Amino acid sequence: MLEAEHFMREAILEAQTDPNEVPVGAVMVKDGQIIARAHNEREQGNPFAHAEMLCMARACEALGTRRLQGCTMYVTLEPCPLCAGGMIMAKLERCFFGAYDPEQGCCASVYSLPEDPAFSHRTSVTGGVLEAECTGLLQDFFRRRRG
Repeated sequence: MLEAEHFMREAILEAQTDPNEVPVGAVMVKDGQIIARAHNEREQGNPFAHAEMLCMARACEALGTRRLQGCTMYVTLEPCPLCAGGMIMAKLERCFFGAYDPEQGCCASVYSLPEDPAFSHRTSVTGGVLEAECTGLLQDFFRRRRG
């Protein structure tokens, strides 16, 4: 679990990149090396610019393929239906996330899309990595927003 915590700390740093965005960060790892990183960019006008989607797209570009086999993504918040679906479509091998999302989380909380046997690919998912730190980031952000 030390490796997961190490890479989750990198995702936490990425989440703090833009103070105007909901602090969600993601890093993609292959063969023990970070090959892509991203944070939310939704406030720039693209509702699909979730950290996970951007990170997966950048990883595919770095690898020159549309498949993320052999890759692991670390993300500070449980992926939503969009991102969980993207994980399946990209054939991501594994995902670790920090904070659970009881409203929109589709990797454990509301549903577990990446592990649904209805799909031809399943992504292994583990939640709760540095959960308190990841949850704290989100709580602090929304507390500041509410004033």
